[in-house]
Amino acid sequence: MHPINDFIYEALPARVLFGAGRLREVRQEVERLGGRRALVLSTPHQAELAQTVVELLGEVCVGLHDQAVMHVPSETVEAAMQQVTTLQADMLVALGGGSTIGLAKGIALETGLPILAIPTTYAGSEMTPIWGLTKAGRKTTGQNPVVKPRTVIYDPQLVMTLPSAMSVTSGINAMAHAVEGLYAENANPITSIMAEESIRALAQGLPLVRQNPGDLETRSQTLYGAWLAATVLSTVGMALHHKLCHVLGGSFNMPHAEVHTVILPQATAYNAGHAPAAMRAIGRALGADPTDAAGAIFDLSRSMAAPTSLRDLNFAKAQLSEAAAIASQNPYFNPRPITREGILELLERAYAGLRPEPVAIS
Repeated sequence: MHPINDFIYEALPARVLFGAGRLREVRQEVERLGGRRALVLSTPHQAELAQTVVELLGEVCVGLHDQAVMHVPSETVEAAMQQVTTLQADMLVALGGGSTIGLAKGIALETGLPILAIPTTYAGSEMTPIWGLTKAGRKTTGQNPVVKPRTVIYDPQLVMTLPSAMSVTSGINAMAHAVEGLYAENANPITSIMAEESIRALAQGLPLVRQNPGDLETRSQTLYGAWLAATVLSTVGMALHHKLCHVLGGSFNMPHAEVHTVILPQATAYNAGHAPAAMRAIGRALGADPTDAAGAIFDLSRSMAAPTSLRDLNFAKAQLSEAAAIASQNPYFNPRPITREGILELLERAYAGLRPEPVAIS
């Protein structure tokens, strides 16, 4: 456990509405935030559901922009900004996963407009002040409280139609926030409790979602686990895993959740010997020996037919060296020192889809 006599805990303001049917309260929440000209954001794929939100908002909505895409290219923010200006929008309602919420954050970074987020995946961006933009093949991230959504509506009914395979990878993506929160530079007892509970809830719930995607109780459990993981992400820093995923996504346009799923066990193994308390927490949550925490994550993914190798995602082996070089530049804090050789070895194992070996911990 983190020393209980030596920590800093700083929580950002958050208003969360959690429960089936909560989407019906979207207009009330927009008005509570002072919104009178809300712009709804979504991806093209979720335009139909977003139109439902438009209808629920009624006259406090001025339009729908349904052009969000993965990794938030700067061009998409510029295009959305034109609509914000034309429609004189005074707030943003982001319906979707990390792509849509990321677009809202990009707009908020420029305008200061408040965001109401309605997640339809387990991605976690909705609870954080972290933004990310991709420009000229490089993904840049940062933190600014202005981009953190003022209100988040978690309605389990909205993830009922999330395909099983996508539910699994989105859930493992959420689990990654919790795992890295356990060995964060500014980890503390409060977020560590949340992180362990998040891993437990997701590990128990995701296999059940895969078996029965239409079970509302199970969907609620996994969304609860994702909310906990997102809260951890909003409170403490991330490390090597997230750096690698930002590189693979931003520089090589790899699919976000699937990359997180492949990289998480390998990054956990890389850090295992330098983060014994985190491995013990992961082991408790997964019912596994802490020396094999990374392997247990790998086994969980494999048991749900999730991707376990970069090769499965059609990543070119010839690009591994370039990815390692980029990831080694300006590294995030990490419990184990970052070297280009060590990262390349990690990526080679991720490319091959090798199960992590047990690691002795103190």
